[in-house]
Amino acid sequence: MKADVTVIGAGVIGAQTAVQLAERGLKVVLVDPGPPGGEQAATYGNAAWLSSHSVTPPASPGVWKQVPKWLRDPLGPLSLRPAYLPKVLPWLLRYLAAGSSEAKLRQIAGELRSLLKDAPQLHAEMAARAGVPELINATSGLMHVYRDRAGYEADGLGWRIRRELGITCEEIEAEELARRQPDLAKDYGFAVNVPEAGQCLNPGAYCAALVAYAGTMGARQIAARATGLRVEGGKLVAVETSQGDISCGSAVIAMGARSAALAAKAGDRVPLESERGYHVTVEGGANLPGPTTSVMVGDRKVVVTRLSTGIRCAGQVEIASPDASPDWRRAEIMRTHLGAVFPGLDTSEAKVWLGLRPSTPDGKPVIAKASGAEGVVHCFGHGHVGLVSSARSGRLAAQLVTGETPEIDLAPFAAGRFS
Repeated sequence: MKADVTVIGAGVIGAQTAVQLAERGLKVVLVDPGPPGGEQAATYGNAAWLSSHSVTPPASPGVWKQVPKWLRDPLGPLSLRPAYLPKVLPWLLRYLAAGSSEAKLRQIAGELRSLLKDAPQLHAEMAARAGVPELINATSGLMHVYRDRAGYEADGLGWRIRRELGITCEEIEAEELARRQPDLAKDYGFAVNVPEAGQCLNPGAYCAALVAYAGTMGARQIAARATGLRVEGGKLVAVETSQGDISCGSAVIAMGARSAALAAKAGDRVPLESERGYHVTVEGGANLPGPTTSVMVGDRKVVVTRLSTGIRCAGQVEIASPDASPDWRRAEIMRTHLGAVFPGLDTSEAKVWLGLRPSTPDGKPVIAKASGAEGVVHCFGHGHVGLVSSARSGRLAAQLVTGETPEIDLAPFAAGRFS
């Protein structure tokens, strides 16, 4: 099989990239063993918010002091399988170092802002081109809810940084919050609304629609696993797959949490871990009790979103091998949180799910040309901002493939920053 470009991975990053390349008239082959947007994909289980204000890395100054408490708390936002600690410890130390000072947080925030700015509008434009405009609400806004103002002030640094970057944050007191979120538990008496943010109504369906749209322009998808890169004279000549080689001069690595091994074959060793995330979804229609606008629950570290298919609660982190068996107790924790935050919602039949976030220690993706194989482009490691950043990430990957000048400075997203 021959192609101009092979896109390795049909998650939302790979799907957006395939669309951008196909729109430029290139012959594209998309390689993934599973169906686009299927339940095996991280995209499927996304919290579904287009949080253009998610600019601070997961770690922050002093967060290391909270880790022992989180690990002891059965309902806490973090769990770690002890047997995996020796392997993940170097990554965890880099993770804590990335957010160890206000100066580092501000630098990363400015860099991520360049990637996330205007993201809801970019998604709305893409969804319209793909024929599914109903799946993106670019003007919904997103709400962070707290038990009281003191809880909000404990997160004050992050909100100050957002305001410094020009992000509008609207403070909401208890009476107004009750009016805007009538089904929310009365334990919550303060909120911050971010008007510029939006949401996706069905991430899996959105991803599938993008791949289908790329197909209308000639892109082909094959159900296969990429196993290697064939490089001759320093240049890519083929992508090796379980279904045979694909001859091509360019390739984009967008395999999510499983990208590191292939990136290493292209000359770049990236510290990539899978932050395993669970969700629960109560399936049903618009009459289900739940949020009017997606909410991030400050004390529980979960996001609750109303999808076209029901109410979803997602978030938190489990550190374990990507191939470890699920610990469905983590999903039960999500069910507990969902029932506590929206007590009128019957969670007894909630559907559970586990997926892998592809995360770098500093919370920034790798979007760059490979250092050891001409023609290979990295576009992976998006962590907690995969869906929201995907529209611009796909454009950037296509710009790197075609030799266009990238629309933002990509130096902060270089693979070599970990050397």
